[in-house]
Amino acid sequence: MKKIFTLSILVTLLAFTFTGCGKNGYYYDDEGYWLSQERGQVVYSSSSCNYYVVETNYGYTIIRSFSYFKPYERSIIYGDFSRPGTRDFYDRSSGNVFTGTVTDYWLNYYDAQMALDYYCPYGKGARQFVNTDSTKMK
Repeated sequence: MKKIFTLSILVTLLAFTFTGCGKNGYYYDDEGYWLSQERGQVVYSSSSCNYYVVETNYGYTIIRSFSYFKPYERSIIYGDFSRPGTRDFYDRSSGNVFTGTVTDYWLNYYDAQMALDYYCPYGKGARQFVNTDSTKMK
């Protein structure tokens, strides 16, 4: 009876140990998954501001940097830019997956400038977005 009880506890502990050790986010290494998402190009990124601006086919998106990594201007990133919330994005230029929070999306140029001035008041009015070739976004 003791052997059965001890063996069942040992098997249960091993089951919890091995099932708890799993890779979270199966898509991190799957570039095909990321390339099927929306594509955008970073048009504004500054070390003095936690927010950066991404130009997509639908307009401009404001994203708050939520991790140690923030993409550089002209970086091509993939993810879901068309709804608010915190999610992962893929920077194809550097091969990094990082977390960000979409605060505003589908903005025109003027509204994106105004939102950025609201979120990052330092340097207000002196910001210029990087010019992108609209044919590259398609």
